[in-house]
Amino acid sequence: MGLLNTLLRAATWWNGSTLNTQLYTARKGVKVGEDDEGNIFYRSKDGKRRWVIFNGEAEASRVSADWHGWLHHTFDEVPTDKPLTHKAWEKPHKENLTGTPLAYAPAGSIRREAPAERRDYEAWSPE
Repeated sequence: MGLLNTLLRAATWWNGSTLNTQLYTARKGVKVGEDDEGNIFYRSKDGKRRWVIFNGEAEASRVSADWHGWLHHTFDEVPTDKPLTHKAWEKPHKENLTGTPLAYAPAGSIRREAPAERRDYEAWSPE
């Protein structure tokens, strides 16, 4: 199983970092922090590049707004050193669930286990 995992890591990026990313990170990366989901954030030694190594599936919506702003050079302060101030009405960060079984489905959706019966709709049928 070790050889298969090594080959998968060398060829795929969606299940974690590739071997090249790990080598680049080891040589030129400086760890700056980690978020609640276990994603680890790095910057280059010269400070020009920033990146994240995901803990698990590489899904961009798993990066919170705080870290997203840092990754895109919106602000220079690391969120662990200077967290953003949040409003009382803001909800906690949640990843995008579109395309997953946990995605929102309205009452009449066929994706629900028991779709609501519609009485306000009559299907058209040709006569």
